[in-house]
Amino acid sequence: MFIWLQFIACTAAILFSGSKLSKYGDIIAEKTGLGRTWVGVLLIASVTSLPELITGLSSVIIFELPNIAAGDVLGSCMFNLLILSLIDLRGGSEPLSARTHQGQVLTAGFGVLLLGLVGISISASGALPALGWISSSSLILLALYLIAMRTVFLYEKRRVAEFLIEQAEEAQYDDTSKGRAYLMYGVNALVIIAAATYLPHIGDEIARTTGLGRTFVGSVFIALSTSLPELVVSFSALRLGAVDMVYGNIFGSNLFNLCILAVDDIFYTKAPLFSDISQAHVVTAMAAIVMAAIAVIGLTYRTSKKILFVGWDSLGILTVYVLTILVLFRVG
Repeated sequence: MFIWLQFIACTAAILFSGSKLSKYGDIIAEKTGLGRTWVGVLLIASVTSLPELITGLSSVIIFELPNIAAGDVLGSCMFNLLILSLIDLRGGSEPLSARTHQGQVLTAGFGVLLLGLVGISISASGALPALGWISSSSLILLALYLIAMRTVFLYEKRRVAEFLIEQAEEAQYDDTSKGRAYLMYGVNALVIIAAATYLPHIGDEIARTTGLGRTFVGSVFIALSTSLPELVVSFSALRLGAVDMVYGNIFGSNLFNLCILAVDDIFYTKAPLFSDISQAHVVTAMAAIVMAAIAVIGLTYRTSKKILFVGWDSLGILTVYVLTILVLFRVG
């Protein structure tokens, strides 16, 4: 019982500080004069993935639990895409995918590319060359992430210039000083770091006491906790009518999450990380690819009607998520 109370406490801390961190990140974007469109989206995508980063590093450095680290990253990618379905339930009469720019397909496509590489790396880990203890796949992941960020940046920069979005932005945080924004940003970041660092230990204890298995616990419970900031930010963006920020946060966070696996590999010095990851994680990676592909089809087809209060693409994403969780429960 006590371990579940610890899990709830860590989850609550991440939920509260994740929402505050996003707010003060947006304030910093305004106060520095760099613009919310760029700094806000990029900062939010990386900030909301901070729990996955800290959880992954503590999993491999402190607790030597590579399956918890992999389950958290891949499970978070799945849950992030599920957020699109959850938001669509509250997003009005028109499907969410019909109200965002089709350029989001670019970021989603890079996400599918990185997920495919991760799936191949886990399946063929024994046949892949390594640089010391670091898998060659991790180096490719890092390179592709940088290429993706550069490509998306250039694409969105042209789009911003075309519609003059930056000039249309108005100050919203005159009552908050830059110094206070930096201070509160740092305080909430520390809260998330502390909570996320302890999560792998809690996950391992839950797996040991319940017999559910580390793959299932990492892909469901830990992934759910560390994805809560994305959930909070996405619902906040929806209330503001910023649907593009919803998709940018989800797809951007998934790219950052997959890059975390490469970082984990660097700090996991026992062996190449992918060689110590259970093959069951391939199921999660492939499911995330299917979910992302459904999202891409929805963004391209752009239907104007919903089925049972939700878009058909959101319904498909939800179905894949539920089926995958059932499969992971059976394989452990």
